[in-house]
Amino acid sequence: MGIFRRRDAAVPRAELVTLLTRPGCHLCDDARAVVERVAAELGVRVEEVDITTDPKLEEEYREQIPVTLIDGRQHDFWRVDERRLRAALG
Repeated sequence: MGIFRRRDAAVPRAELVTLLTRPGCHLCDDARAVVERVAAELGVRVEEVDITTDPKLEEEYREQIPVTLIDGRQHDFWRVDERRLRAALG
């Protein structure tokens, strides 16, 4: 027996995209452009966090930068796929 979703069921909309970056990261610049454009079109807030200001974040994400989080949950790293981001923000 499968799980069915009603078409009219409310799906929670994403509220915040967090972009984890570090200075001098060219992939971060590319990701920032995509995230800012998509979030602006969909009315979603964006925050950027420099991992070099927090040793714990730097240890955890050093090799994955840039990282996108949607409402605090990791969505992507290294590159931001615009279609995938749009679908996640829904």
